Amino acid sequence: MSENIPEAIPTSMDPRSHRPNKKRALSPASTQASQVASLMKNPDRYISTAKSRDKRLAPPPEIVANVQGSSAGAGSGEFHVYKASRRREYERLKMMDDELKKEKEKEEFDTKTDQWKKKDDAKTAKNRAKRQKKKQAQEKKREREGTGTPQIEDDDDDNRGANSEQRRASATDPAEGDVGPQIRIIKNTGSSNGASDNANAHGNEANAPASGSRSVVIFDDD
Repeated sequence: MSENIPEAIPTSMDPRSHRPNKKRALSPASTQASQVASLMKNPDRYISTAKSRDKRLAPPPEIVANVQGSSAGAGSGEFHVYKASRRREYERLKMMDDELKKEKEKEEFDTKTDQWKKKDDAKTAKNRAKRQKKKQAQEKKREREGTGTPQIEDDDDDNRGANSEQRRASATDPAEGDVGPQIRIIKNTGSSNGASDNANAHGNEANAPASGSRSVVIFDDD
């Protein structure tokens, strides 16, 4: 290649050579881009999108010769018969293998599809439950803001209700040692009944509760 002669020029660089130039390996994106570009060169071209047909074996011939004549040499007819039958048998076996492979691929695809669907349904149900819970919380918050009453947690309703009832009972029903004030109203009917009023007053004082209890006496002058 150091000499400047035609034999020293590489064949790919020789202008007299009609060999196509070598191209680098394209990535899938580059391959798809080149295909789209080639399709867009002639947009009016009709492209058939019909579904491809399944491969089928040719029907068996009506007459199958046991021995075929041949000009290759003596005794070569039996070989041609064997070769033709072997080719048909290979085609049949290959077709059976292809069908089995397609069935396995379809079964795997269906299994994966079911798994993805179950996973998506579970995720959707979880998100739906979360949204419903959030919506119920917002509705309770709006109701609480509208009525102005504080919301009590469901778990503590029984305990807090029991405590409030105990407080109410302790407020309304005093203990035995803690007697509340006793109120007595004495009506004053006039000056003419002063003696009777004094007697009533003395009687009330006599009927006053024992020590340790409290009493209030109200005189009504009406």
